[in-house]
Amino acid sequence: MNVEVQSPGRRAASDYLRQLLLKPGDYRRRWEQHVVRARHDSINQLAVAEVLARHLSAAPGGEAAGILPYQLKDTVSRALSGRLLSKPALRMFIDAFGFTDDEAHRLWRLWNGAATITVLSGSRAVPLQAEQDLREVLGPRRHQTLTMHDHGYVGADGRLARAKTLQVIEATEPGTDRIPYVYDTSSLTVEVGQGCAGLSGELRQIGDDVFCTELLLAKKLDFGETITIEYTTTYRYPGDPDDVHERQYRRGVIADLENLDLRIEFHPARLPSRLWWATWDGVDGDVLSEQEAVLDSQYSAQRYLRSLKRSVVGFHWDW
Repeated sequence: MNVEVQSPGRRAASDYLRQLLLKPGDYRRRWEQHVVRARHDSINQLAVAEVLARHLSAAPGGEAAGILPYQLKDTVSRALSGRLLSKPALRMFIDAFGFTDDEAHRLWRLWNGAATITVLSGSRAVPLQAEQDLREVLGPRRHQTLTMHDHGYVGADGRLARAKTLQVIEATEPGTDRIPYVYDTSSLTVEVGQGCAGLSGELRQIGDDVFCTELLLAKKLDFGETITIEYTTTYRYPGDPDDVHERQYRRGVIADLENLDLRIEFHPARLPSRLWWATWDGVDGDVLSEQEAVLDSQYSAQRYLRSLKRSVVGFHWDW
């Protein structure tokens, strides 16, 4: 008996597909409308099959007209479990749910084995742990950041969609070949670019729904040597406009950070009524100070800080 073994890339594509369908928003609503009572942490496979069947029945040509959801349940099960995600099945999911061009491109890149994208999963966003807790897991720091450009983007649905980070680091220990990447579970994927060889693949939990992996550098650094790295993080948020955590983009600094450039950009179809640059009393604390900010012609606002230490800064807004 021949058994087809799913490649790591296709399993990663299955994982990302599953996270897209779990993510609150249009994709989830498309299959949830066919469920009497949905669970927040699971996907009803028959309901997903219903969406696929309706799409195929409405397709031009009518070749699949009359196909029933139960006939597609095995395809859905194999695709979402990571056992088998075929090329036609992936194309059917993309077309039926109307994934954006960026999401479809990322799915195909994962399916074809791209090693630069890692799918992150979890249930909710939580604050970072204290510095001593991080040190127990991460060990002593082996680098310092000389410059960081951190640019967030809010989509037309009003949710933070992604953030692109460009960072110049300097090795403070010889033989530095990786740096920690700490994230909470509002993060969905991280895609590495310039200066990064990938992610270590080892996930360590350092708090309630707070995890750490490592960005692998493109080369091993000697003491004092520098490198520029680039990575993009995509997010998933429930889409609650009344939740203050969904109306802010912040950067928390545990130790020291030099030359921080923080920028937030909004989709022109969803602009805030008011926007502030603020400082918080820690990740869980209240706003300590704030200053109203104005969007530029690119629907963005930016702040540059020469130096930052043990602080939380960023933007928050009202709709």
